[in-house]
Amino acid sequence: MRARVTVYPRREILDPQGKAIRAALERSGFEGVREVRAGKSFELDLGQVDAAGAAVRVAAMCEQLLANTIVEEYEIEVLSGAQAGATGGSAAEGRQVR
Repeated sequence: MRARVTVYPRREILDPQGKAIRAALERSGFEGVREVRAGKSFELDLGQVDAAGAAVRVAAMCEQLLANTIVEEYEIEVLSGAQAGATGGSAAEGRQVR
């Protein structure tokens, strides 16, 4: 079982990196981008666990280490084995946002 965690600054927290990226896109000719949120992503191989157990385990990892929950929020996608190797579209078996 694999899981993907995406961590972003909370909406109410200033995101200077996102603002700088948006400005750079505009200067590069990509007009019309209204907002950019810069974040980080983690992909975890959890071994042989069920989807519900994986979600609980990854949420604990986020709360303890992967996200600073005072200023960041996170999204967890639990991926099934066949979907985990695929690239492109969403391969989520389960999704949890905090």
